Amino acid sequence: MELKVEGRFQYYETQGSEKTLLLLHGLMGSLSNFGGLIEAFKSEYNVVLPVLPIFDLPLKESGLGGLLEYTEAFIAEKGYSEIHVLGNSLGGHLAQLLVFRNPGLFSSLILTGSSGLFENTMGNTFPRRGDYEYIRKKTELTFYDPKIATKELVDDVFELVNDKAKAIRLVITAKTAIRHNVEERLERVTQPTLLIWGANDTITPPFVAEKFEEKIQNSELHFIDKCGHAPMMERPDEFNAILQSFLAKYS
Repeated sequence: MELKVEGRFQYYETQGSEKTLLLLHGLMGSLSNFGGLIEAFKSEYNVVLPVLPIFDLPLKESGLGGLLEYTEAFIAEKGYSEIHVLGNSLGGHLAQLLVFRNPGLFSSLILTGSSGLFENTMGNTFPRRGDYEYIRKKTELTFYDPKIATKELVDDVFELVNDKAKAIRLVITAKTAIRHNVEERLERVTQPTLLIWGANDTITPPFVAEKFEEKIQNSELHFIDKCGHAPMMERPDEFNAILQSFLAKYS
């Protein structure tokens, strides 16, 4: 897909229809995380993936607050409405904040491995820079099958945490996620909500998904076996089938 650049916004867009499916990636996520999903839905939806400036915002704007303002400005600039918003990990957390502040813009909420309640992450403290083996093991913990953490993926994470400016923003963003606990606000979500979770997620364990289901009134929860923190990457066929069934009811 071609990266589109308009002013300060960078994004990918399929323009498959007028129905918008907005994808929000996680702290270390990228377009590649959603490859199978985009391929499956690119014709039926306008699948939109903004590149979140997690490591590019000015230091004083870093964190969830800055990302929320950036994403709201992007949506306003593009004029999207009746949005189905899907977020993984930190992207799920951001999706919830968007729905809290702009409920009229969103038709549904889809969370997978979302932060907002509890998570285990290597971003709570300054990453162990220079320790490649540590980074490799932490990256592998994202998945049920460690083979998905390819050398290329581990190299990307290692390069990120060894860039001091980016590592500082990683820590800031992770800590703001902890401070923005959403438990007391989840009852305000009225949109149909889909929760797709890896049954073997060690970063946002299954009890987190169950708490989301308990707190969000119109929600449904699906676990995928032998799957970790990024189901759309690790088990794309099962993930897409669940998502297709859900969207068919609310599009």
